[in-house]
Parts: sequence; C-alpha cells; structure tokens
Amino acid sequence: MIFNRKQRDARFTAAVSDLEEAVSARDGDRTGRAFSAVMKSAESASDAECRDAGPRLAALIPAFPPTGPRTMLATAAGFCVERGATPLACAEPILDGVHRDLLDALEFARRWTATDTDLPDPEQELIDDTYLSRLGDDTYEATRLALAWCSLEEWQPPALAVLCRSTEVRRRHASDVLPLCREVEALGRHDLKCLSYALAVLNDEPLIVLHRPTDTAFEIRVDGIGDNFQLHTLLAHVLVGGGHVPGTPPSAESVRLATDPAPARGTSDATATGTFELLAPDGTRIWNEGLPDDIPVVEGRRVLVLDDPSYQRSWNADRFFPHLPGKAELLRVLPPDEAKTWYAHTSPAA
Repeated sequence: MIFNRKQRDARFTAAVSDLEEAVSARDGDRTGRAFSAVMKSAESASDAECRDAGPRLAALIPAFPPTGPRTMLATAAGFCVERGATPLACAEPILDGVHRDLLDALEFARRWTATDTDLPDPEQELIDDTYLSRLGDDTYEATRLALAWCSLEEWQPPALAVLCRSTEVRRRHASDVLPLCREVEALGRHDLKCLSYALAVLNDEPLIVLHRPTDTAFEIRVDGIGDNFQLHTLLAHVLVGGGHVPGTPPSAESVRLATDPAPARGTSDATATGTFELLAPDGTRIWNEGLPDDIPVVEGRRVLVLDDPSYQRSWNADRFFPHLPGKAELLRVLPPDEAKTWYAHTSPAA
C-alpha cells in the first residue's frame, strides 16, 4: 500500500517534468498529452509535490500561446499555491497573463462596439467565423481577443491564490492590473469583483481616523482587509476595545474571524454589530459594502471620519477573503493640535 501510494504521488512530478520537456522541444502532440497528465494527476499530488511544481507550472504559462489553455495551466499553478507553493514565485506569470487578457478584452470591446453597441455574453459557447469577422481580418488575432473576452473570469482563482497569500505580490502588481480590471468591470459583462477587491487591498497603510463624537484623532495602520465590514469590526476592536472611545466593543469571535491566520471553514453564524458611521472627510458615507481603498486621500494620507451610527446594523462576521487575515494596529493617538489640523479638512455628514 505504501509503495502504491508513492507511485501515485510521483505521477504529478513526472507529468510536470514531461510537460517542461515537451514545451522545450516544441513538440505539440507531446505537450498536449503531458498537459492532460498534469491536470489529471494534480488533485492526488502530495503537498510536497505541489510546493515544487507550482513555480514550474507558472513558469510555463508564457510559453503557451494566447489561444492555448493558459488559464487552465494558471489554475493548476494556483492550486499548487493553495497547497503550499510560494506565491511570490508563481505570481508574475499568472498576473502577467491577467494583465494581457484584460488589455485584450478591452480591445475586443472597442472593436465590437465599433459596429454593435451590445457587447456579447462572455459565456458565448460558439466562436465562429461570423463572430470573429467583427474583430478584424487577422483570424489569429481575432481568436486571441475573443478568447480573452470569453475566458477572463477563469483567471480569477489562480490570481486570488497568489494575491491573497502575499502582501509583496499585491504591492508589485496591483497598480498595473487594478485600473484595467475596473475598466473591464465598467463594461458590465464580467464579474470581476473578487479580483478587483483583492487588487485594491491596502498593504500596511496608515490611516488618519477622526472620531467626531469625542473630537479625537488616531493613526491606525491597516493591512489585508478585504472590505469595510471587516474594517469596521477592527476599528471598533482597536478604538472601543482599547478604551479610546466609548461604545460596545465587537465580540471576540467577530474579531477572531477578521484576523485569524487560519481561514474559516465554511460560513459561521457569528454576527458583527455596527459601532460607527463611516464617512469621507467631505461628509459623504463610506459604505460597509465598499473597500478601505474608497477612503479619500487628503494631504497625502487617507482620512476616515467616524460618527455615531444613524441606525443599528449588523452583518455576518466572516471576512470577504478567507485566506487573507486582516490587521489594524493603533500607531498613536494624535495630539490636539495635530487633530485640529485634520478636522479642518472635514465637513458635517451629508
């Protein structure tokens, strides 16, 4: 039994090696067979095999043509990251692929809307000659653009695998990929919410937080927070739980769910209760459903105003990204003169 298990586990490593050799030799038939073997054996691979294979599979992504199964290869590399492969070693080929296909999807939309205002459903199953002819005379290029449009959402799982497991990955790639992701989202045909949220996560960034009811101000560093529900809970934990402002602190379970490095398994029944109204300095509301990235920058710093809640609200305490623990750390309480300077940039709630 032990011998048979070792044989089974070794199949994945052998398949990855065979794929590398086939790609290097530019042997299309062998590449196809090796690719199929990789996909079939991945699920039964050991964690040790996945740790080794992840960077090797990711490195092969640029060698596959844009009209080939790059998203499936990226998914295999992302699966290995979920099993322990180093995110930083796998991220660049995966996120470069995302970047390339976002650009191609936007070009697809530009060409398509030149003759038709209605963009097609990305889940279109039939990409025939009539479909491609609307994209230009170059059949290969048209096929590339069409496949980018239709398979864009397939990049999300491997992209999330690396983005949610490495601050450094987010720092390196978010500024290039996020604007394109939001531009494609604005077309209203793709659901890229998870990808855009992950790219927009703030990484070890200090916020100026003004608590208007007590006329106090704080500098709080946040990291890895997926949405403003999670931010709200952690601000209440730091400020109310820390005794800096009045109120009822969040439950220990809601704080644990927001910060625990171990991802939650399934959906919990824990509830978090609103403590504040989150406002921009100009008095407009910052919604819990939004992102910390929504907090405006004033004089080079993000500034968030907390007011008394206008109504009682609660929500499920699970965090948006199970594999991304959030952090909020009080750096300092601002002295009154510095607090007054920041309050001068604010307006009453709209």
